[in-house]
Amino acid sequence: MKKLLFICLILCAGLTATHAEDYPYLTFELTDGTKASVPAASLTLTINGTTLTTGSQSFELTNLSKMYFSTSNMSTGIKSIDNGELTIDNEIYDLQGHKVTKAQMKKGVYIVKTKDKTYKIAVK
Repeated sequence: MKKLLFICLILCAGLTATHAEDYPYLTFELTDGTKASVPAASLTLTINGTTLTTGSQSFELTNLSKMYFSTSNMSTGIKSIDNGELTIDNEIYDLQGHKVTKAQMKKGVYIVKTKDKTYKIAVK
């Protein structure tokens, strides 16, 4: 697995040098659907154990779904939230900043704060 990834990284580095103007970003897509893009110019990739690091971004190899060159910054902060993470103890806010309860949630977008993370969710 590591040898295959290393070969892919070497090929990506070669492609970066020849197509940096056409595809200025290297985009990483994680298994949870989030994407993070880094500028392809002067790209440096480092693997330490099971962690891939490029610039200020670090990714666990087990969470990495795919990586590809793109024409624009594809970074997103939207992640899936498990139903179990949305509990009565969470703080839920609408986009106007009003605190709401789980029962008051109707169609729309909400900010949910858990102990460890903050999520933006859409209720359909």
